[in-house]
Amino acid sequence: MFIKTILITALALLFSSYSNAQKRVVSLGTGGISGVYYPTGGSICRIVNKPGAVHGIRCALEATDGSVSNINRVQQGLLDVGIAQSNWVYRSYNSSAVRSVSLNPAAVISSSTRDNIVQQNSVAMDADSASSLRTLLLLYREYFTLIVPSDSAIYSFDDIRGKRISIGPQGSGSHATMDELLQKKGWTLADFSQVLNLDTAEQASALCEGRIDVMIYIVAHPSAIAREATEDCESRLISVQGTGVEQLLADNSYYRWAQIPAAIYRGNNKAIDTFGVNATLFTSSALSEQTAYSLVKSVFENLPEFRSFHKAFSQLEPDVMLKGPFAAPLHKGAIRYFKEIGLM
Repeated sequence: MFIKTILITALALLFSSYSNAQKRVVSLGTGGISGVYYPTGGSICRIVNKPGAVHGIRCALEATDGSVSNINRVQQGLLDVGIAQSNWVYRSYNSSAVRSVSLNPAAVISSSTRDNIVQQNSVAMDADSASSLRTLLLLYREYFTLIVPSDSAIYSFDDIRGKRISIGPQGSGSHATMDELLQKKGWTLADFSQVLNLDTAEQASALCEGRIDVMIYIVAHPSAIAREATEDCESRLISVQGTGVEQLLADNSYYRWAQIPAAIYRGNNKAIDTFGVNATLFTSSALSEQTAYSLVKSVFENLPEFRSFHKAFSQLEPDVMLKGPFAAPLHKGAIRYFKEIGLM
């Protein structure tokens, strides 16, 4: 009897190992571990990898530099799925590539200068690669966020000129969006006394320690980094408006006016006017229909549990997650699932 039990256990472990070995590993690119993309990706993988799941997929999380990095890596086949700002997915789908741009602080960034920087600092993707991008799900709203010390003389976006700023790492959507906004303002990095590309996790401490005057990033709220900046020291959020911002939104339909809610951070009791985009879960047409179907189905069938993982997910509803326009066309696997449940 004892030998029989051991044999049955050994066979069960053997078949279990075989089953796990047969699972399709899907890599999911997120962002820095202190941002919201990382817990978003972790929550998706947690749902997909639930015990007893029969879809044959194992989700593997990867921390990355963010939106632009994820888009380029999906296009290169280095990631299966990624999370990115919708505007950068849109731009990539409608052009030959999204590029991570290193701005030259000593020169006005003309289109020709930008093209030269692109050639030097990123892998150029062909049009077929870019146009293969596909949307899986729309996620939550992200906000262009500007935080300064409470005793700062900065009260508007225009006031940051000449200050020490951090705009996020290259490859992040924050860095790339700031690049666009500076062009609309007619500014360059030479207009600031210092520009740092700090990782999101470093920005709050740099602000509170007086190493920078302004921290800038695009994130869903509430944000752990914004909370750190407002609780570890006296800091306040600044409204982001004006002619440059208006022009940016007029030229790009994927940026929208938004308000960061009031009273979610200590000392910040008023809603803050700014602009934002949607976080998008995306992939490429190279991902199989069945895999895309299973990923979307896993999230939708466990949506109440998914919403409980982070406050930024609390407003997610199926109809909102299907409300376009989509930055890139829906993947045929996602379409199949949405038709199956009557949402399309």
